[in-house]
Amino acid sequence: MKLQLQFLGAAGTVTGSKTLIEYSGKHLLVDCGLFQGLKELRLQNRYSFPIDPKTIGNLLLTHAHLDHCGYIPLLVKNGFHGDIQCTEPTKDLTEIILKDSAKIQEEEAERANKHGYSKHSPAKPLYDLKDVMKSLPLFVTHNYHEWVILDEFAKFQFRNVGHILGSAMLELRLDGKTLLFTGDLGRQKPMLLPPPENVKQADVLVIESTYGDRLHPTDNAKEELHDIIWQTNHKGGILIIPTFAVERAQELIYLLSQLKEENRLPGIKIYLDSPMGVSATNVMMKLPGWHSLSGDEIRAMDGVVHLITDANASRAIVADPGPKIAMAGSGMITGGRVLHYLNSYIGEERNTVLLVGFQAAGTRGRALEEGATELKFFGQFHPVKAEIKKITSLSAHADQGEIMAWLRHFEKAPEQVFINHGEPHASDTLRLKIQSELGWNVQVAKPGQVYAV
Repeated sequence: MKLQLQFLGAAGTVTGSKTLIEYSGKHLLVDCGLFQGLKELRLQNRYSFPIDPKTIGNLLLTHAHLDHCGYIPLLVKNGFHGDIQCTEPTKDLTEIILKDSAKIQEEEAERANKHGYSKHSPAKPLYDLKDVMKSLPLFVTHNYHEWVILDEFAKFQFRNVGHILGSAMLELRLDGKTLLFTGDLGRQKPMLLPPPENVKQADVLVIESTYGDRLHPTDNAKEELHDIIWQTNHKGGILIIPTFAVERAQELIYLLSQLKEENRLPGIKIYLDSPMGVSATNVMMKLPGWHSLSGDEIRAMDGVVHLITDANASRAIVADPGPKIAMAGSGMITGGRVLHYLNSYIGEERNTVLLVGFQAAGTRGRALEEGATELKFFGQFHPVKAEIKKITSLSAHADQGEIMAWLRHFEKAPEQVFINHGEPHASDTLRLKIQSELGWNVQVAKPGQVYAV
């Protein structure tokens, strides 16, 4: 049987995850994400899909981050009408994320047209809320370890990968051959989730490499957060935390709840100003079987932060110059309410911007991480005077050491290993590490290239 893979995204970069599988004249798609960051990457979101989306039978979705699910409405808009297979939390979170993505795109297009700072006339969103709503009936949910038969040649199961709520690695059996896609591999000791399952065997392995070239610091995230809160408070400043709505927002609430229980928080207001973050938190609370928190821990998280969804309330919080902690999306500062906080406060030295996750190349978050003295948004440049801090120990991605430890559970080498979802240096460093320590046949996936397996 003819069996081949084509990496349509997350090859040479960390965003735009899409892997096309052709087998016996049929097509499957693993993940369907948006490119983010650099302009040349974002432009690829508008390229024509390489095959007619109508010919794709199933989309197998590993988790609900935008770089894995954000292209779905456009795929449906262009003719895809197959099943979107995922876990229950992934379905719930993807709906939240796609609605937010459509809203942000529509607002940005409207703002660009109003102020004339787009090079396109008129500026148009990739998709709108109507396109999102057409996608939702296609979702079919499954539990971990539930084998699903697609046809006479193909079946799959999802396995826990410990990245975000409901995230999964994909074990796919095609005509007797086992293909394993890690999706985004989680940490060995996630804060809110069970750790990734160990795997003993696969014929073909596709593994991510976001942090394939480094080790995470062993710093205590709770203590780092505590110190940054108090340093900012002593200056009379505002702490702005660009926050990923899914998982990172809930981790921050969990850490803040611990500090509150220990009476180690200053008496200032704390806000999660993110409709998507609030919705994602509610999803976690209603699905206790999918995370590792106890009932007491869940109860302790309730009431620690003010949950803000209303736009008028958000504007009032931004306008109040008093000390506060504001968590707002997006996590890489590519859009969202955090821009309004930065618009008001990034120009003051008393304030702090705290980065709490991976910042992709070309994003405003990466620019701040690399020491930018000005930041462009809302069509103009803003001087950066606020202190920029980063907590890297909160990452939801395995580092090089954790990836290697996970790989060592394989009882024999896969026939082929493809490395994806990483910037070039990270992916190639991981390739060399696997080859030197495990002796496996490994290659870094190239964008658009077709591989026979």
